[in-house]
Amino acid sequence: MSSTATDVKSELQGKRLARWSAYARWGHWRLSEAQRFLLLALLIGMFSGLLVVLFHISIDLVSWYSLGALTGRFRYARLLSPALGALAAVLIVRKIFPLARGSGVNQTKMAIYASDGYVSSSTIAGKFLACAVAIGAGNSLGPEDPSLQMGAGVASRLGRLFNLPRSSMRLIAPVGAAAGIAAAFNTPITGVLFVMEEVLADWSATAVGSIVLAAVSAVVTMRAFLGNEPLFRVPEFELTHVSELLIYAAAGVAGGALSALFIRAIEFGKARTEALGHWRHYGLPVIGGFLTGVVGLWFPEVMGAGYDAINSALHGQFTWEVLLYLGLAKMLVTLFCFTAETPGGMFAPALFIGGMLGGALGGLAHSRWTYPAAPAEAYMLVGMGIFFAGVFRAPITSIFLVFEVSASYVIILPVMIANMISYFVSRRLHQVPFFKMLAQLEGVNLPSAEEKRTFQPLRVENAMQPVTGNVKAEPGMSVYPDEPLDAALRLLSLQTQIQVVSRVHPDQVLGTVSLDDVHRAYGISGHAAATGTEPQRV
Repeated sequence: MSSTATDVKSELQGKRLARWSAYARWGHWRLSEAQRFLLLALLIGMFSGLLVVLFHISIDLVSWYSLGALTGRFRYARLLSPALGALAAVLIVRKIFPLARGSGVNQTKMAIYASDGYVSSSTIAGKFLACAVAIGAGNSLGPEDPSLQMGAGVASRLGRLFNLPRSSMRLIAPVGAAAGIAAAFNTPITGVLFVMEEVLADWSATAVGSIVLAAVSAVVTMRAFLGNEPLFRVPEFELTHVSELLIYAAAGVAGGALSALFIRAIEFGKARTEALGHWRHYGLPVIGGFLTGVVGLWFPEVMGAGYDAINSALHGQFTWEVLLYLGLAKMLVTLFCFTAETPGGMFAPALFIGGMLGGALGGLAHSRWTYPAAPAEAYMLVGMGIFFAGVFRAPITSIFLVFEVSASYVIILPVMIANMISYFVSRRLHQVPFFKMLAQLEGVNLPSAEEKRTFQPLRVENAMQPVTGNVKAEPGMSVYPDEPLDAALRLLSLQTQIQVVSRVHPDQVLGTVSLDDVHRAYGISGHAAATGTEPQRV
């Protein structure tokens, strides 16, 4: 072998050894499973933020051509724009992307609980196109709910690209959902809280870190393109007199009753439209869009998401009478569009309705209340939270939504009082939450945070019989007092009585549990226990 060939061979071996050395160093510093999940959450937030930016730009473009240039030249073109936009959006969903139906929240929850977080890529495209056309053309719907589902779709797509296991895929969809809605609202805390409170219906610590990281990265990405301006330009808020809290409490009562009425109206409308023929899939969106255009001839502010009108109202450009008319008109056209199943979400209309009606109440109080009262713009902010809490039954999210939008600590107390009153009044008048009501109409049972708040699981301490004195635990079966009562029931199938021991001192007996104690806690009669009837929670 020549010296030249030997030199080449040595050089190749040296490069090969260098590569293996680099691989060894990478293996030593290789990311853990948790670190890779957080890195993926960061990527999900970035891509979701970019998608939401394009979504808003697309809505603005459609709106400029349909509601701006066209209706500026032909006033009565406003009658046709929402109807034609609704028809085009429904055709996109029905004929091309059938998986993109619905507002987006329930569909994301079904993906998490029924298909391990799988959201198809076609759903992202269909939701993007259909909702951009429908909302941009003037239908009274919002972009936040679709943004939530599109974010979940981005997460699902990236999860499949990274070959995540099945267990991780179910956790990745809520991460994308938080990124999508946080970027749509430009409020990272609100995005995190809504997903934890409504989509997951759980406050799991395992998902919080990834959800927070995705929401923050999505908002940062969105602000890099659209600027740091908040969703609404809010004037300075102040609580002028402590007596105003009575007005806010009254607003909470009125808002809770009105939100329950709104839920019931949508439930009634959707139930009635189900009895119609197949023509309703295409005919009702056109009719709803046309009626929206009719109302829009007198109140053009109610068309589309309505963010510009909210900003105008927040700076005192409407009297309280006009605010009242705008709120009621928006409620009407939203009923038209949503019950007709026109693609789009409900968050923006809820903020519009609550803000306008709250501003109307504030303007009336400012002119009639004998004590000092804040201007109507302050009541608009509180009204947004009131209606949001009453309709969607997410009181914590509604409080932080108003706080992030206003960036004022002073508003926290009025918002907490009014929102919680609205929440309890709405829940009293209509027990089923909004999204669960929609799911039930479709024959689906989805978990909700409200059910988990009201249901208190039975634990061993609910059934145990305390012991007196310092009793030492004997060898045998034992349970802790905070364990589910079902755990004790399984052990009692092996022996007649078990000990309840302290978690701090496992050798100390706190009480005992027998089969009769378990039956008594579950509310089962002696006859039912003897016949082996399955225990039922009460």
